[in-house]
Amino acid sequence: MLDPAVAAGIAMLVFSLFTRMALLSIADLSFVLPVTAVGYVLATVLGKVFLHEQVSPVRWLAALLIFAGVAVVGSTPQNTTKEVASQ
Repeated sequence: MLDPAVAAGIAMLVFSLFTRMALLSIADLSFVLPVTAVGYVLATVLGKVFLHEQVSPVRWLAALLIFAGVAVVGSTPQNTTKEVASQ
């Protein structure tokens, strides 16, 4: 855990957790979860570009399907109900 790369990874995971919690406090789970799935597409692209990984056409298709799903979910209106403060 004292390795700088490991510490940076842990810090990013903690940041990700807090970001997801903040998103869930303002939007529905059915909206937030698919939007955070963009990370799978981003990981595929970054793996190809920076790590020079071999990404098969089937995996590109899977990333494209995830992106399309996120686009559909992102285009739907948010349906979060507002709580009424009790007096």
